[in-house]
Amino acid sequence: MSELFDAVDALVASRSVLPPPKERKRLRQAHGLTLDEVASALDVRRATVSGWESGKTEPRPPERDAYARLLNKLAELYPADSNSVAPTEDTAVPPPAPQAQPVPTDAAPEAAAMTTGQNSQTRPAVDAVPPAAAAPSRPARAARSSSVSRRPGARKAAPAGTPAGGADPRFENGPLAVVDAETDGQVLAYCTGGLVLEVPAKSLPSLIDWTLKEAKLGQPKLSGPGKDADPLLVLTEAALKRYGLPVALTQEERLAGRIPQEHKVVKQLVRAQWQLTKRGFGPWARIYRPATGSDRQCVQLCIPSWNALDSRHWGDAGQLPPAELARILSVYAARVMTPRGSTAVTGLELMTALHPPTRASEPDADGRRYSEHNPNSLGKDPVDCAPCEAPDGHPLLADLPRFHLRGPREKLIEEAYDWARPMTDAECTLRHLVGIDVNMAFAAGANGLVVGLGAPTHVKAPVFDTKLPGSWLVDLSHVDLSRVKAGKDKWADLDASLLPSPFTPKGERPQGPAWYATPTVAYAQELGYDVTPIEAYVRYDNGRYLDGWYQRLRDAYLATMADLGVHTDMEPADFLAAMDGYRAREPELTIVASAIKATVKGGLGKLRERPRGEGWKPGQPWRALSRPTWRPDIRAAVISRTRINLHRKIVKHAAFTGQYPVAILSDCVVYAASGPSPLDFLPYRDGKPLPGGFKLGINPGLVKHEGTQSVLWGEEVRERFDAPELNLARYIKDGQVTDKDSGE
Repeated sequence: MSELFDAVDALVASRSVLPPPKERKRLRQAHGLTLDEVASALDVRRATVSGWESGKTEPRPPERDAYARLLNKLAELYPADSNSVAPTEDTAVPPPAPQAQPVPTDAAPEAAAMTTGQNSQTRPAVDAVPPAAAAPSRPARAARSSSVSRRPGARKAAPAGTPAGGADPRFENGPLAVVDAETDGQVLAYCTGGLVLEVPAKSLPSLIDWTLKEAKLGQPKLSGPGKDADPLLVLTEAALKRYGLPVALTQEERLAGRIPQEHKVVKQLVRAQWQLTKRGFGPWARIYRPATGSDRQCVQLCIPSWNALDSRHWGDAGQLPPAELARILSVYAARVMTPRGSTAVTGLELMTALHPPTRASEPDADGRRYSEHNPNSLGKDPVDCAPCEAPDGHPLLADLPRFHLRGPREKLIEEAYDWARPMTDAECTLRHLVGIDVNMAFAAGANGLVVGLGAPTHVKAPVFDTKLPGSWLVDLSHVDLSRVKAGKDKWADLDASLLPSPFTPKGERPQGPAWYATPTVAYAQELGYDVTPIEAYVRYDNGRYLDGWYQRLRDAYLATMADLGVHTDMEPADFLAAMDGYRAREPELTIVASAIKATVKGGLGKLRERPRGEGWKPGQPWRALSRPTWRPDIRAAVISRTRINLHRKIVKHAAFTGQYPVAILSDCVVYAASGPSPLDFLPYRDGKPLPGGFKLGINPGLVKHEGTQSVLWGEEVRERFDAPELNLARYIKDGQVTDKDSGE
């Protein structure tokens, strides 16, 4: 009989009544729940819950009954027909009626104190402010006797994917806080999940002390042998004034990147026995005391009004109200890591955080552990690059004549494409120029790439090995793109005059021996041609160092785009529609997506950071050379593979369709087409893309629509500037070309 009852229950559950998709999302956000939290509770994927809320899919048993139960309980707490406004990402949620029941373990200590009769007060929920608001609303002031105001009774509804406070009790208030000061002198710290703390500190040194002792800010380490992230404080203009710092830097201070050592606040820190890094007190200041054992005392400052949040990567984040800024940075911190500086610096720091240079050894006979090299890391000591990998001015090149220009036979030149050609007569009869852009192309190029971990070994007349990372001097001028291998024992005939060479950034055919990274030489073999290196600098100590880095940034980007309504499993037409105007759906999360992409490019660029002033002269070492992560060979390998990946797709597309690109700039490719959409020239058959060719989608390596202009626009621009090979990919997005852009 019990089996029959179970069957009946299952049948009822399969028809559990569910509210409409929009109501499902409203109820989740009303309770301050993230997609991840709901997915974890129901034991499904995050994308599954997102699909239920968008109406793309419907839950099936056994999850359907549990999901219906969750929504029914939330509907009781937040009825749709109540007099209050339905909560959104930009409104606070009124708390449910209090009930006489035990305080949960994660409740605020003040709430627990109330149940025991102690005289304590809490701060009410913070009202989030829409981005368009001119000024942020302020929470009501709490009692002055309470130095810290804990989680409000009602948690502010946050955008999908916004993290709550840290699960680690040491960092229960999240990784960071935006510190702001009110007109009456009260200082507030806006934290993750809508939490606001009252700050008692009257000076910057005391603010640092409070952060380390009371604020419970920080982030757990990303890997076993790594270190916990230091707390981050973002200081608003009002907070700068409150603590005696300038709201903006003078021109001299901007050039120096810091305020002078004689500044009164710097002197306050010194008197309190705090230290600054060599970069001094700048937009991303690090304030610390030398660690004693495992006790690390360090706080990172971020000062937006000093241009800490570069508008090229963070948009207008620096002008947002404190609560909104805390929300954006918290999402970035949860999905990438707590910012350690610019997006470029953070991208580089993420590599180290995932692969720390050292780890604790196994215990010896006395039970003691020692620091040892962590496998698959770059180690703690820098290594010299090969002479061909060194940028101009490097100490390895100090003996070269002063004005000597190194060519491809002396210098490894692995850069992204900047290539264009005149349009053919047939292309001029078409109406549109359509640009497609590869999503996170350089991240995709890093995925699965074997790179060198140690110093290079010089080898004469080596046998080329596709699995051995390094730099190879080899002649590839014999590779003929008019006839390339398109499969096993299968060749394709192409019009080489309409294709860029895969071996040079400008797309020109090589004229003789030149230095190439391993992926470039391997592609020559793939096209069906023999290669015979003259010499090489190879790295026998190697590994897939960037895999974890790629995966974390990929997941961060996909999660953020999913919150913006762009998912990984969309049909091509649906994907194009979702990408059209996605920036307007949640502008704050769009900022996060932009910062994630900048973290990829900037982190790779930092692998070959050049001198940054400081009186440097050619032939002298500069600061970045002392880092183990100064690795121009890794940067070159990633760029090489990214360029080759793009060329491979172009060749597949040309062999199948007879269409050739008009212009290429980095990861953007422009084709002439009869219609304005990528679907007007991409060869989809029965909804499936060309194998090995371009595929529409949000995943790294897939493409999106970059922009469309008319063929007449392209011809007019080139005619106006008398530049038949002007790179139209640079302007395809908005069509705006200036005299400065064209080189006039």
